[in-house]
Amino acid sequence: MTRWQVDLEGRGWNSIYLCNHDQPRAVSRFGNDGPYRVESAKMLATFIHMLQGTPYVYQGEEIGMTNVAFESIDDYRDIQTLNLYREMIEEKGMAPEELMPIVHAKSRDNARTPMQWSAGANAGFSTGAPWIKVNPNYKEINVEQALADPDSIFYYYQKLIRLRKEHPVIVYGRYELILEEDEAIYAFTRTGEREQLLVILNFTAGTPVFTLPEGMAFRSKELIISNYPAQAVDEGQPIDKLVLRPYEARVYLLR
Repeated sequence: MTRWQVDLEGRGWNSIYLCNHDQPRAVSRFGNDGPYRVESAKMLATFIHMLQGTPYVYQGEEIGMTNVAFESIDDYRDIQTLNLYREMIEEKGMAPEELMPIVHAKSRDNARTPMQWSAGANAGFSTGAPWIKVNPNYKEINVEQALADPDSIFYYYQKLIRLRKEHPVIVYGRYELILEEDEAIYAFTRTGEREQLLVILNFTAGTPVFTLPEGMAFRSKELIISNYPAQAVDEGQPIDKLVLRPYEARVYLLR
């Protein structure tokens, strides 16, 4: 991602994405689709929306849709998945119970299950039988539920999009990676003519400590978005050392 940002600076325009119809669901691949599904989905959304380029939101990403784990290979439709199964099981003798976890993690069908609109039949996608089964978690994860929850992933995406329209530095600012060797925290700055953005992302379920690099000077700071409730974030605390919560995202506007 850093190479995309740096190499295309002033030379081209990025298409920013974490998943598409050929990739597993982003929250399952890069986040945590269990206890921290909401937090990590918001963190990943923060990531792509704070980069230079055009963010792409793949259907279902805005409500935190996850990978699916069908029990039988008969429920899969992706030809790549079916070919892999035939090769590994029938030709190489691999046991199905060894292969299915790989299918669950990597199959392109993870991103091709029907959009989960509601808790109704077929997730509200169709009154008929869809070409592939819906993810069984549709009763808990669906658009209807997201629209009813003011703190949902969906409304967080709306806020991110609004911020990009309000702050040109998010769209056009120069990107610079910081804490390059940190294996838990992905942090970077975006620098414009008058403002600088500091983006802090915890990609783990742990609680790593963010340490502000020496030499970063600013007169004032403003926390413009965080994926944890406002009451759980002390906006006035110094940012030279921050203990991050699991999959926490913070974006500061520095002046």
